[in-house]
Amino acid sequence: MPTKETKYPELLDENLIAPCGMNCGLCIGYLREKKPCAGCHGDDENKPKHCVVCRIKTCLEMESSTEKFCYTCKKFPCARMHQLDKRYRTNYGMSMIENLERIRDVGLEAFVVLEKERWKCPECGAILSVHRKMCIYCGQARG
Repeated sequence: MPTKETKYPELLDENLIAPCGMNCGLCIGYLREKKPCAGCHGDDENKPKHCVVCRIKTCLEMESSTEKFCYTCKKFPCARMHQLDKRYRTNYGMSMIENLERIRDVGLEAFVVLEKERWKCPECGAILSVHRKMCIYCGQARG
C-alpha cells in the first residue's frame, strides 16, 4: 500500500501548472521519492535538463503574456505545442492543448480542482502519474 512518501491530490496547486498546460504534479519527476522535481516554476536543482532548457517555458512570446500560458499567444497552438501535444496524447493519453483550452475556459483554479479528481487513484487515493499506466503507490491500473 502507499508509503509515508505518498503524494495525494490535495498537494496539487496552481503553481504546478506549466505554461504548456502540463500539470507538473502528475509528472514522475515530481512524484519520485528521491530528489523530486519541484515543477516548471520551481527550483532547477532536481529538474531534468530538458525541463530546465524548455523552449516553451522560455519562449519570447511568453515574456509578454500577463497570464503566462501558451493559450494567450497569437500563435497558439504553435508547432512546438503540437509536437508536445502529439507525444503526450500518443504516449500518455493526455492533451496539453486540451488542458490549456480548459484553463482558458474555466480558469486556473477550477482546472486544478478538476485535475485533483481526474488524477486521483480510485484504489488508494494517491496522485496518479501521467507517465505510468498504473498507480506508483498501489499498482491499480490507471483508467
